[in-house]
Amino acid sequence: MTHPALYRLVREVRQIGLEHKLWSPGDVIITAVSGGPDSTILLHILNEISHDPDMKLSLVCAHVNHGFRGQESDEEAEFVRRLAEELNIPFELGVFDVPAYMKESGKGGQEAAREKRYAFLHQVADKYRAQAIALAHHGDDQAETVIMRLLRGSGPSGISGMRMKRKEKKVELIRPLLRMNKNTLVQACDQAKIPYVIDSSNLLPKYMRNEIRMDVLPFLGQYNEQLSHSLNRLSEIMAEEDDYLQSEAERIYRQIVSCGKEETMVRAQDVAGLHLALQRRLIKLILNYLPLGTDDGDFARIEAIRKGTVQSQPTTWTLDLGGGVRCIREYDLIRFVSARAESAIPHYTYVVECFPAEVSVMDTGHIVHFTRHEAGASLSEMLPEGKDEAVFDADGLEYPLTVRSRLAGDSMKVFGMNGSKKVKDIFIDEKVPPSLRSRIPMIADAAGRIVWIPGVRRSSVAVVNERTSSLLRMRMERD
Repeated sequence: MTHPALYRLVREVRQIGLEHKLWSPGDVIITAVSGGPDSTILLHILNEISHDPDMKLSLVCAHVNHGFRGQESDEEAEFVRRLAEELNIPFELGVFDVPAYMKESGKGGQEAAREKRYAFLHQVADKYRAQAIALAHHGDDQAETVIMRLLRGSGPSGISGMRMKRKEKKVELIRPLLRMNKNTLVQACDQAKIPYVIDSSNLLPKYMRNEIRMDVLPFLGQYNEQLSHSLNRLSEIMAEEDDYLQSEAERIYRQIVSCGKEETMVRAQDVAGLHLALQRRLIKLILNYLPLGTDDGDFARIEAIRKGTVQSQPTTWTLDLGGGVRCIREYDLIRFVSARAESAIPHYTYVVECFPAEVSVMDTGHIVHFTRHEAGASLSEMLPEGKDEAVFDADGLEYPLTVRSRLAGDSMKVFGMNGSKKVKDIFIDEKVPPSLRSRIPMIADAAGRIVWIPGVRRSSVAVVNERTSSLLRMRMERD
């Protein structure tokens, strides 16, 4: 018969599991068990729930020996193995030399241990095709996490703390005890006579989390007897608001951000029209998708991009983001581009002799269409539709035509102006971003005259008039 102290926790965790959809009937759950009171009672609780007729969960007990404490670590591993055997639960042991890994990687003890521990848990989850990994973090752990992240200067995502349920590598990390405090769990173990071990490293002040547990929280508790509860409530509120802001940022991302193979683009005016909180969220999302990744220390980088983006005066600037990625502003266009793509300037030449014709310009995403037909009854029927189309008097051009990349010193006789003008100056006047200029094709005739810069300007060559009998229509399509 289940002891009343354990039964109360089982009932509460069962309700939390339903509320947060932590598991479904037939799920395989890997339970991380250190041997301490928190993880030990978690295994007992899940074991009780696994036998519910309508649930039938399959549990696996996983323990990691980090190699920090010699015989003490070995004894803990043996304790957890016996516990799993008593409950008739499969047992998996991971043994690592974390001190050696610390020297090899240069990482701190807790970071190195966590990396090895989670890698092992995911390995076990893959082996058993598990749907979830259950972790024994409780409310006091959450309070410590919130304080640590406040001290680190975290934003809402950090202050929201650990989540009750979070997907990682196709497996759900679940924390069924997150709403309970440490004392409740220890008392339940003692009352139900459930044995557990004490990790001596939890008492060492050299770890920041231990200092917060033993010194900071008790000191702050003088001013709020319900401090742990208050910090947990704060994390829960921040988690819900963080989820909402994140979903809004993702919705806006889909609306205003364009993603290509080598670059991500967004209009400065679109970003400037957002609330400041969403501006930061959107930029952080872009960096995560690149993927550059962000953490709590990246506020300065995000803010530098944001301030440069919302400047009212159109400008150009470049910011090196690391990882071979740069953020570039060119007039109203904000581009996140790899240095490799930025240096890849295409050079090409296509000869067009017969009509109709279609030219797909390499590495630019542009397709130029050519059609020739008789002139209509009125000039209005011969007019182009927008800058991506131009119409010429077919008899005024020299053939064959050429679709080519821009060359140094290119100039064109601009329609409506006297004389020639350098293509470079035309681009500047039309505020064409420098990075896009090399990708815009030039259309020239056999006399070497540039007759059209698609999407920008047309020349004064072969202008349609009343005497035009044959038309050549050019149209650019952006792939």
